[in-house]
Amino acid sequence: MRTRRGISYPRAHVCLDDIVFERRDFAGDNMACRKRRRLSPGIAGKRDFFDVLPDDLVISILSKLSSTAACPSDFANVLIVCKRLNSLAVRPLVLSKASPKMFAIKAKSWSESAHRFLKNCADAGNVEACYTLGMILFYCLENRESGASLMAKAAISSHAPALYSLAVIQFNGSGGSKNDKDLRAGVALCARAAFLGHIDALRELGHCLQDGYGVRQNVAKGRRFLVQANAREIATVLSSAAASNNFTRSWLTWSPHPIPHPNPRHNHRHQAVPGCPLLSDFGCNVPAPEAHPSSKFLAEWFGARGGVPGPGLRLCSHVGCGRPETRKHEFRRCSVCGAVNYCSRACQALDWKLRHKAECAPVERWLDEEGDGGEGNGAGHGNDDVIAES
Repeated sequence: MRTRRGISYPRAHVCLDDIVFERRDFAGDNMACRKRRRLSPGIAGKRDFFDVLPDDLVISILSKLSSTAACPSDFANVLIVCKRLNSLAVRPLVLSKASPKMFAIKAKSWSESAHRFLKNCADAGNVEACYTLGMILFYCLENRESGASLMAKAAISSHAPALYSLAVIQFNGSGGSKNDKDLRAGVALCARAAFLGHIDALRELGHCLQDGYGVRQNVAKGRRFLVQANAREIATVLSSAAASNNFTRSWLTWSPHPIPHPNPRHNHRHQAVPGCPLLSDFGCNVPAPEAHPSSKFLAEWFGARGGVPGPGLRLCSHVGCGRPETRKHEFRRCSVCGAVNYCSRACQALDWKLRHKAECAPVERWLDEEGDGGEGNGAGHGNDDVIAES
């Protein structure tokens, strides 16, 4: 066909199957102009490169993401991207490799979905999830049996914090009566946790040997363990500071200022400062070690309830612990002032260097908070143990 001027129209080769029109210009070259039809969803899905990736590769990527997540939201944001990621991200292989920081759940954000997520991770074999959920169930939700079994599951896998927490439960008879204390079992669990490098367990074991508590007294060996605990502590702090390029000379100077207490009722007596004299034995002042996510959860949980776990119950006075009493007079009080109480000798030793040394004042007699007539009132009764300051 020709135009009025006698010029022929360019040829058009049409492919009806693909609906692609190829036109040639007047010189005979391709003009690279194509007209596409709107594809149906079934055909469009075949052109998505993400959908053609094998599940094994996606699961491997998600496992790497879960093991390096810095907070719970890093992983939660993946679940809302698409249905495929949502289904693959909850596979046992992915959940079993989740990092401890993924379980740093805030107490105010606790919900049934958070409980279900931790339960799925624990069922997948994640020992950190077993320990975190076990602590929450045992102390916060008061489900002692399930909490203890989850911590035992983590302890069987050589999880040092779980071993130490079970040792504290054995020392105090938590969840039962005073007759349920098993000092020998507590020392054995502490020894295993200390062998795995847990600093608080090593410090607790040293005090047990010094005092002959649950084990034959050996002052020299106990003192050696305490020195090793302090040395490991300063090595851990300095190595983490070197990795983050956050080393300061102020760590090598002693600061007499305390750190605020998690219980709001005691905050008026403390001022917030960046350092604390945890290593006064070595003349060093290093920042307080970061508390475990489960300990932070306990402190936030009971802090939101006024710092009182229940009628007549008390929290451990060490700022990095958060453990509550499960019965009246379960924890030991300071033998000098009676104003503070601790779940373990390790917490007592740390809090003595941290803050209590500057505020402890002897009194002739101290009574329970609820007044006279309470069970185990004062230092002369049998239900309230005391700790001698060192």
